[in-house]
Amino acid sequence: MATTPKRAAVQKAVLRATEELLEAGASWADLGVERITTAAGISRTAFYFYFRDKRELLMRLTEEITEDLYVEAERWYHGDGEPEDVMREAIGKISALYREHAPLIKAIVEVSTYDDEVAVFWRSLLERFVTASTERIAAEQALGTALPMPAQATAFALTWMTERTLYQQLVQERFSEEELVEALVGLWHRGVYGRV
Repeated sequence: MATTPKRAAVQKAVLRATEELLEAGASWADLGVERITTAAGISRTAFYFYFRDKRELLMRLTEEITEDLYVEAERWYHGDGEPEDVMREAIGKISALYREHAPLIKAIVEVSTYDDEVAVFWRSLLERFVTASTERIAAEQALGTALPMPAQATAFALTWMTERTLYQQLVQERFSEEELVEALVGLWHRGVYGRV
């Protein structure tokens, strides 16, 4: 179905209302379509015209945030400059986006633990980061600047380590953001380049 200005506006209103409700403390499990449509100023009928169900809504919201995360990760994937500095900037921006969209990140990770379709969807989004990291690591290896480790396995481990770490920080708030970013930068830098 083609995206008309009206369709885009309604979808944006629903997405914004949902994220605001989550930020206000609503849990995903208890957040009904009626509450979302009321907050967005549309009818239930209109909601189901634009979204198959609440699951599709969650996935669409997550796609938007993931696109923003990927833009920040691009700083390392295709950026110039000292790798450690570029990593620090990318991971710092990604950490800030996790914090900014904490309720949504918590919801997608939670739902992915019991909903198979959402789990496959979330893993597929993260795979984009694994693929781009694999390509960067392989390029660095070709230049002789990275360790001769299995590029894809290294990218997989580092990507999922980062996802789990940033998620757990949202849940536990154990460290300052600066501490956590520095820890992740150190792990990525040593994991790829083998040096401090």
